[in-house]
Amino acid sequence: MSEAVAPRPSFGVWLMAARPRTLSAAISPVLVGTAVARHAGGMRPLPALLALLSALFIQVGTNFANDYSDFRHGADAERVGPTRVTQSGLVQPATVKVAAFVAFGISGLLGLWLTALAGWPILAIGIASVA
Repeated sequence: MSEAVAPRPSFGVWLMAARPRTLSAAISPVLVGTAVARHAGGMRPLPALLALLSALFIQVGTNFANDYSDFRHGADAERVGPTRVTQSGLVQPATVKVAAFVAFGISGLLGLWLTALAGWPILAIGIASVA
């Protein structure tokens, strides 16, 4: 007897899981830091872009991990508000968990590149952000 295979989630489902409304929490501090650096005459476009992308992937990974964790703990059983992809059955829990690790991994790779450009404090900030 074979198990039913869940359909592959669409881009729209993954976008919903990423929770675009929360992404300003990642974007705002990077934009402020970039503006301060520009004002001080030390603006570097590549590190600014890497910081922005890394922060976005940390936020998306956090959103995926939260979706998965809330499902596992039953926190979304009586959900009021936006749809959560795991609880609603749109994406399998294991797939959401893997997606969180992938997002954190991409952020980590970008963070290592940024660390090579800007120094070890970036590594400490990145580790603290994921933890």
